[in-house]
Amino acid sequence: MQIETLKAFRDLVESRSFSKAAQLNKISQSAVSQQIRSLEERFGVPLIERGSRKVQLTKEGEILYHASKEIVDIYLKIEAKISEIKASISGLIRVSAIYSVGLHELPYYLKKFLKLYPEVNVRVEYRHSRQVYQDIAEGHSDIGIVAYPSPRKLIKIEPFRKDRLVVICSPSHRFSNLKEVGLEEISKEGFIAFSSDMPTRRELDKLFRDRGLEFRPVMEFDNVETVKRAVEIDAGVAIVPMATITQELKNGTLRMLELSGPPCYRPIGLLYKSGRMLTPAMRKFIELLQKEEIPIEPVDVLKIKNGAPA
Repeated sequence: MQIETLKAFRDLVESRSFSKAAQLNKISQSAVSQQIRSLEERFGVPLIERGSRKVQLTKEGEILYHASKEIVDIYLKIEAKISEIKASISGLIRVSAIYSVGLHELPYYLKKFLKLYPEVNVRVEYRHSRQVYQDIAEGHSDIGIVAYPSPRKLIKIEPFRKDRLVVICSPSHRFSNLKEVGLEEISKEGFIAFSSDMPTRRELDKLFRDRGLEFRPVMEFDNVETVKRAVEIDAGVAIVPMATITQELKNGTLRMLELSGPPCYRPIGLLYKSGRMLTPAMRKFIELLQKEEIPIEPVDVLKIKNGAPA
C-alpha cells in the first residue's frame, strides 16, 4: 500500500468526486477506482457504498479516511521539513484571486517574490469570490485571495491588507471638481454597482442602509474593469478600491473623490485549506504578502490631483 493510494482515497472523500480526485492526483478516473478496489481487497471490507450517486463511506471507510488523512499529512510534513533542510524554495504555487486584487495588486507582490525565489512557479487564476472558496475547499488551489473573507468549513483565513474605498466619476460629471462627496449626494446619482452576489456590493448596500439611504443602480457588473468603463462614459458614479484606478487617474479618464466622513476600507484575506501542510514556498509567499506594503498611495495617488498628473 503506497502513500499515493491513501492520498487518492482522501481526495476522493473530500472532493466527493472521482473526476476531481483524478485531477488532483494527475491520474485517470479508472486508476482512482482501481486504487479504491485495492484498498478494499487489502482490508477485506467495502469502503464506499455502492449504488449511491454521491460518494458515501461505510463505517470502515470512515475509519480509513481519518487514518489516511493523518498519514498523508505526516508524510507531507516530512517532505516539507526535508525541503527546508535542503534550503530549497521551489515548486508550484496555485493561486486563485478575485479580479480586482489579481489584476491590480498581486503583480507587485509576484514581481518581488519571483525575484527572491526564481525557482518557484506561481500560477494565478482570476476568479469570482465564490469560486475562490470552492477552489481552496476542493484542493484545486493552494492559496486564495478574497475581499471581506468569511469563515467557511475546512478553510483557514489569514489577513492580507485593506483596500481604501473611493468614489469615481467621469471628468465631465458634476462631481469632477469636488475633493469629497457624501453618501447622500451619491444616492441621488445613477450608480454603477457590483453584482448583488459580490461581497463588496453587499457591504456597500449595508453602508448605505446604515445611513438610511439607498442608491440607484443603473448598471451592475461582476468585475471592477467593466464598472470603470461604464463610469468613464459618464453612465454614473461608483465606489471602488483605490488600488484599481491608479492607471485611469494617470491617464485622466477618471476622477477620484474621497467619501465624506471616516475612511472606508475593504479587508482582503488569504485562504488555504485547514490542516494542510504548507510547503516552504507557500509559507514564504504568504509571508511576503503580509509583510510587504504595496506603495499605492505615496507613489501613484498622492502625486495625482483631480485625476491628472500633478
